[in-house]
Amino acid sequence: MYGNDDGVGEGRVTLATVARKAGVSLPTVSKVLNGRADVSRTTRAKVEHLLRSQGYRRRPSGPSHAPLVELVFHELESVWAVELILGAENIAKANGATVVLTESGTRQAPAEDWIEGVLRRRPLGVVLVFSTLPEPVKRRLRSHDIPFVIIDPAGDPDPDVPSVGSANWSGGLAATRHLTERGHRRVAVITGPEDLMCSLARLDGYRSAMAMAGLDADPALVRYGDFHVHSGFGHAMDLLALPDPPTAIFAGSDLQALGVLQAARLRGLSVPRDLSVVGYDDVSLAQWASPPLTTIHQPLRHMAEEATRMLLQPVTPGRAAQRIELATRLVVRQTTAAPVRR
Repeated sequence: MYGNDDGVGEGRVTLATVARKAGVSLPTVSKVLNGRADVSRTTRAKVEHLLRSQGYRRRPSGPSHAPLVELVFHELESVWAVELILGAENIAKANGATVVLTESGTRQAPAEDWIEGVLRRRPLGVVLVFSTLPEPVKRRLRSHDIPFVIIDPAGDPDPDVPSVGSANWSGGLAATRHLTERGHRRVAVITGPEDLMCSLARLDGYRSAMAMAGLDADPALVRYGDFHVHSGFGHAMDLLALPDPPTAIFAGSDLQALGVLQAARLRGLSVPRDLSVVGYDDVSLAQWASPPLTTIHQPLRHMAEEATRMLLQPVTPGRAAQRIELATRLVVRQTTAAPVRR
């Protein structure tokens, strides 16, 4: 039943008022509120605009949200996702909520079917990983009182978007300095996608460390990958086939570093005698690589804990969106050494 008193109170707007101003039926307004897909985009936009501009608020009696925290990846294929899931679970459980996992379909912007699903589920809030939030998506989430936080945003988030990240520039700097301080001069880097802020920050850290060592960052030694094993392997095979190959490779993820180790084996090279390798993330399998992987520890679990805590804390009117950056650190294991002089 779509009672006219839904959301009504002293001086409060009713759904009937919104329907009349939008020139649609009361059931259509209800469909928009509940995230139903069977409403045209034009009608949806008009109704959502009126709901916001008229100051509509849902009736406070009874819970308006399911006790869910939605953790959203554009893909669920990477091992670092496990650390993020565990961190989100820690805080959600302590607050009586359950974590559900969904895929948004793209890191540039959540797909339309994902947005429709969120509006139907009405979770307590949404934590997005490696994503951006276009203004129309933000408006739709806010019109349904669904808060959101981004972990490791794909680009520089708008000032009104809360986010949690890590010190990617410092991580890239520390990884590369570790190699140059051991005497490496031909240091290659395999970073992530060119449209991800964390990839570019790690690359900038690499370039800064090379400059600090008085070395030129040879463009032929800079490669963009996708943080997966196959891109580390493919780029490493190319790099090691150069007439003057690198003596060290800084990989933008531990998975890429595992691909580098495999390429070195196929090239008949011994790590770290012939090639030093540094990864990034410090996922659990890094210590079980052969040899155990030197890497940059990224506090993935802590990042997810902070994002979920931020999502569930009470909203203070007028409070600026929080932006948290957590520290990274070098973890030295057995894949780095001084280069063999050629």
